[in-house]
Amino acid sequence: MKKLIFCMVVVGLSSCQPKAENPENQAETAGRPTARKTMEQIKKELNERGFETFDYVSEKTKDTVLMQKYFIAFLKSGPNRSQSQEEADSLQSLHLEHLGRMYHEGFADISGPFDDDGEIRGITIYNTPTLEMADSLAKLDPMVKSGRLVIEIHPWWAAKGFPLR
Repeated sequence: MKKLIFCMVVVGLSSCQPKAENPENQAETAGRPTARKTMEQIKKELNERGFETFDYVSEKTKDTVLMQKYFIAFLKSGPNRSQSQEEADSLQSLHLEHLGRMYHEGFADISGPFDDDGEIRGITIYNTPTLEMADSLAKLDPMVKSGRLVIEIHPWWAAKGFPLR
């Protein structure tokens, strides 16, 4: 059990690490250091790729913040939780591999379990242009395929480029 929790924490922490390459915040130049893109450039690229965005202007500071639609997948206890410990451990390993792949391929920005042993077991925030794409990727999770987990996805707006603290 401790090994399982350790693995979950490692995946959760790795989800918080900055990506080596962040094409939405940097422009590539041949052989030179990358240059930061403007928010207008980022917004244009996101919209061209099918993402929904809008500008939020703070009444207090008058600053403009680029908002982007993401999709939160709630991973909930599924109807098939009768696997042996060996099967459950194998599924957990495959589940963590899936979440790591979603992060490294740029489809998910953060994933992690809840700590209260409730019906909702964890979340993944998908960075995809459509609900259908997020749903399709979430359904590739071996835990979901096995019925050990089910997903519930909701659209969610967040400020683009703001880090967790």
